[in-house]
Amino acid sequence: MSKSTSKSPDGLIDHADPILRAFVIHPVRPARGQAALEARDPKARLEEAVGLAIALDLDVVETAIAPLRTVTPATLFGSGKIQEFKVICEVEHIDVAVFDDQLTPVQQRNLERGLGVKVVDRTGLILEIFARRARTREGKLQVELARLDYERSRLVRTWTHLERQRGGTGSTGGPGETQIELDRRLIAGTIGKLKRELEEVRRTRTLHRSARKKVPYPTVALVGYTNAGKSTLFNRLTNAEVVAQDMLFATLDPTLRTVKLPDGRPAILSDTVGFISDLPHELVEAFRATLEEVQEADVVLHVRDVANPDTDAQARDVQAVLRELKVTADDGKTVVEVWNKIDLVDGEEREILEGRAKRADASAVSAVTGEGCGELLRRVGGLIDDTPPMALRLGPADGEALAWIYRNGRVVEREDMEDGEVRLVARMDPQALGRFERQFPGVWVMPIGD
Repeated sequence: MSKSTSKSPDGLIDHADPILRAFVIHPVRPARGQAALEARDPKARLEEAVGLAIALDLDVVETAIAPLRTVTPATLFGSGKIQEFKVICEVEHIDVAVFDDQLTPVQQRNLERGLGVKVVDRTGLILEIFARRARTREGKLQVELARLDYERSRLVRTWTHLERQRGGTGSTGGPGETQIELDRRLIAGTIGKLKRELEEVRRTRTLHRSARKKVPYPTVALVGYTNAGKSTLFNRLTNAEVVAQDMLFATLDPTLRTVKLPDGRPAILSDTVGFISDLPHELVEAFRATLEEVQEADVVLHVRDVANPDTDAQARDVQAVLRELKVTADDGKTVVEVWNKIDLVDGEEREILEGRAKRADASAVSAVTGEGCGELLRRVGGLIDDTPPMALRLGPADGEALAWIYRNGRVVEREDMEDGEVRLVARMDPQALGRFERQFPGVWVMPIGD
């Protein structure tokens, strides 16, 4: 999206991005069997595509749901449908036609020729949003890698200059090497460089994770469909101020904060990038470094927007990505469904929803009002609180040891005796217990039950 340099009324040059008029089209591909039963509602998919376009600051002036009897390899649609779309583009002065589907490079090029406007498919739209929202160096590297991987397949003589041949030797290209071959080679070189930089980021993240494990704090990761309310819930639980807007992909870069569990034990809560149906494969691959936070978490909270009529289909999309990441109960992971936005459901419908949540062993919450959030934290504390309780007796002079326990363990019970002795029931993981016994060998410690 190039910038405009038109003159403003006061005679100054306006460098603001132009507002592009968009036509959003959701193709409905033919489906049979199980695929037909699990197919998303076309209206919901179209609404989601419009939301993606708005997130990219496009002015959506026309929308359409277009059923496909058969898929035309060259253009996706038949010639009659393309002519119908072309008329709409001309009448509405459309700048960009957004197809809520993954187009092949050939289909994208032919549709641009047939409609006479720029064509963007679902993958390109999501990549552009991610490119705008990335803030950290890691996020920018990941988005750039995904974008180049996507663009590499689009070099199909889209521009005439790509057909020129280059002669010479060495870095200028081999004899008869075409511009398209040179461009592909340059992109491949850049992709290799980005992958090496991301590998360095991955090593750094692994070191940070190892350092956190030495504390050690349990980790809890929030995952879910985009706009399910993960960032709002993150802010509610941690008292943070992460950007939370009613917009698709409002936050992109992962954020980590400390949260206090009901027993006083600290935990690390991470807010990750939102998932979406048909998440581009390039993005899943590029964001593996970020998604490792989900793979390494002690508890994964799958946040769902239960006020959305398409919530079940959205949940299936998230679960598909989690299966790809091997983050399921079958893989030994603890995954809890959090049914968010119950404040938007009223009356009998809410009673039915809360009953379904209990049967599904899900936690019903409202990140906006805070309802159910305390119970959610207690549940998380119970899931990660698998260390055995220890009985300790500390004398009046053991103030340093007492402070150490509060910093590195969880005090379950405390009794202050008249002679100044303090009796505790506390939980410490094996690593912390070992360090405590080495640092304070004079303190009486006994596992409860022995």
